[in-house]
Amino acid sequence: MRKEKFYYNDQTLRYEKLKTPLKSKLLTFAGVLAISCLFAFGLYNFVPSPFERAQAREIQQLELQHIAMNDQVEKMAKVLDNIQDRDANVHRVVFGMDPVDNQIWNGGQGGSEKYDFITNYKSTGELLQSTQQKADKLKRQLAIQSESLDNLEAEATLREEKLAAMPAIKPIREDKLKRNIRALSGFGMRMHPIFKRKKMHRGMDFTCPKGTDIQATGAGTIHKIIKKKSGYGTHVIIEHGYGYQSLYAHMGSVAVKKGDKVTRGQIIGTVGNTGTSTAPHLHYEVIHNGKKVNPINYCMDGLSAKEYQALVDAASKINQSFD
Repeated sequence: MRKEKFYYNDQTLRYEKLKTPLKSKLLTFAGVLAISCLFAFGLYNFVPSPFERAQAREIQQLELQHIAMNDQVEKMAKVLDNIQDRDANVHRVVFGMDPVDNQIWNGGQGGSEKYDFITNYKSTGELLQSTQQKADKLKRQLAIQSESLDNLEAEATLREEKLAAMPAIKPIREDKLKRNIRALSGFGMRMHPIFKRKKMHRGMDFTCPKGTDIQATGAGTIHKIIKKKSGYGTHVIIEHGYGYQSLYAHMGSVAVKKGDKVTRGQIIGTVGNTGTSTAPHLHYEVIHNGKKVNPINYCMDGLSAKEYQALVDAASKINQSFD
């Protein structure tokens, strides 16, 4: 129940009910309203709501995750740098190619204005910009590395094809040779068996029984099949590509035809005694860029370094050729 207030009236000599003027009531109401508004404003601005507290926790978690993500980006960048360094070593050492230029690898991309939309965020803009720049650099370097690996793969394929094509084995299996291979007649000035004078011998003679298989020393295409009664007699020339050809002379029979594709080790015919020859044997030549070169440098199959050196020494001795 609302309490009433009284005062003593000196004129009427009695207690009368106290009446509050309207103005005072309005002023009191206004004061109370103002205090209430200020209190509500304080609560709104300085005491977070449950929703605001939830948002704050979420932002804190996002910041922690962002820091972890930034750390992962830095680790991936270090791994990519290591791959690029190994890639450069392969380019330089194995293939003799120029590695990726450091200025291209570490170069920037675009200006700072591309990150303006990020820097507008006052609290997180700088952190987001740093991570975005690292991610953009990583993306660009991945593209460069991918192209570099494509080049390596293409070069490796080319080298593989070239290695498969180059003459690299003996045209006669060593176990089929009639005499020890170290007694062969090699490249250089040799005594001609018929003319009995020194003459340049531009190949290697492998003595073996008539009918012994002759194998292609590298992959290629049968370029020529020539049959003569003198000189090289029946002989085959294989075009290997990359500037290489190989010649097989004094053959007894031919197992291929012009235009055939052959692989290293494939049988192309047999040993004979055709043309200007004193005994069954194979005269073998290697031609590089139109010049006849020493075949000993292309007979490396199945030999250790010591055995190969002994073979070179034997082939270098001045002796009589067989053609």
